[in-house]
Amino acid sequence: MRFNLPAALGCLALIFAVSVAVTRSAELMAEGPVIVPAPSYQAPASKGLETAVFAGGCFWGVQGVFAHVTGVRSAVSGYAGGDAKTARYQQVGTGRTGHAEAVRIVFDPTQVSYADLLRIYFSVVADPTTLNYQGPDSGTQYRTAIFPTTLEQKVMAQRYIGQLEKAGIWHNPIVTRVEAGAFYPAEAYHQDFLMRNPNHPYIRINDLPKISALKRLFPEEYRAKPVLVNAG
Repeated sequence: MRFNLPAALGCLALIFAVSVAVTRSAELMAEGPVIVPAPSYQAPASKGLETAVFAGGCFWGVQGVFAHVTGVRSAVSGYAGGDAKTARYQQVGTGRTGHAEAVRIVFDPTQVSYADLLRIYFSVVADPTTLNYQGPDSGTQYRTAIFPTTLEQKVMAQRYIGQLEKAGIWHNPIVTRVEAGAFYPAEAYHQDFLMRNPNHPYIRINDLPKISALKRLFPEEYRAKPVLVNAG
């Protein structure tokens, strides 16, 4: 969510926007984060580093969560599902490009598996039952989607969604899709946004609780010092 408001109404509109965000987030997170079972099917891990791409609403929070996961070497915010020529924030924000705000994760499978990342994604990162919105953000660019980078990841993701549907963990059906599409990094000012702006109202309301949930539900996978895109 971005507060792009006319100067004359800035303060009043900001207060209203934050109030809406609090109310909407409270409604959607009434049951709170839930730890889901591990995937029953797991493909063999590769010997080298692997790449995963997840879309789960605003990429600030998605990147922030995975940056705190042990074994993640990098987490980059960006766009997936559309064309290279429309992979720009202002265009993606129209909801007409086919892109979703997404995060590309490079990870060491000897420390954290793709199955672990899937479990964290469904437990902490996003609500898989909300169609084209997460928290206060709405539009196709905020859909939940998984973009496999290998055939093994595609099979795992599809089977895992089926497993979770049968488990009946959520009251509503899962709408998360497994999609195909290239990943394009977002603008520099979006990278490490959560870590650079922990007191931003949107971050405090919507994303810091996800970091706390990661630490509480996945203590062995959590690391206090996040990996940063702009480490320097």
